[in-house]
Amino acid sequence: MTKSMKLALAAALAAPLMSVPIAAEAQAATAQSIAIADLDEAVANSNANKVALSQRQVTYKAQIDQYQARAAALQNQINTMIAKLQADSQAPNARTNQAALEQQANAVKALQASGQQELNTIVRPVALSEAYVNEQLGDKLDQAVTNAMTKNKVTILLNPQAVLARQNANVLTQAITNEINALIPNATLVPPAGWEPRQIREARAAQAQQQGQVAPAAAVPAPAAPRPATGSVPRN
Repeated sequence: MTKSMKLALAAALAAPLMSVPIAAEAQAATAQSIAIADLDEAVANSNANKVALSQRQVTYKAQIDQYQARAAALQNQINTMIAKLQADSQAPNARTNQAALEQQANAVKALQASGQQELNTIVRPVALSEAYVNEQLGDKLDQAVTNAMTKNKVTILLNPQAVLARQNANVLTQAITNEINALIPNATLVPPAGWEPRQIREARAAQAQQQGQVAPAAAVPAPAAPRPATGSVPRN
């Protein structure tokens, strides 16, 4: 075997060994381009959300205190009614008083329903404030995710719930929180008068659009006015 052939054979044998670190590097780069992130956690941990949570306890203290007091009073009233219903249902004459027991049970259900409606009315301003802040943060979430993925060279982002197992995973949650903090340092706590959450606004818009499409089709054209007779008028 000539010297040139030996050199060629040595180069051929060495080629696969040289490709191994390149493949490993490519595999590592691919793994690095995939990350997981909990978007709900990213939003919850944002500075704007934490500040809003703290401010809400002060701004809506009257509603919160009223809600808690009324909820406790309603629960005590319902517990008393349930205790009486249970005692009456175990009485010796319970079988003959089925109508009365059903009336008591219906009264408990009615109080539960009306009480929940009353509590929802009391706490509505607080719920609207929370929804308003969440919507402001949600409006910046897509941009925050895009910014975090770009800065960290991530091409695929997965939800943690979609991952069966992970080890040394690339977690992007905090990076997204940081981007939210940069995009919206503070959120407005009190919504403007008449404000409604996006879900309700979109439902109203869809309903209005549907009604606008149906109304012309349902309209029936008015019948044409009868034309006057064209026959000649008899002469005397």
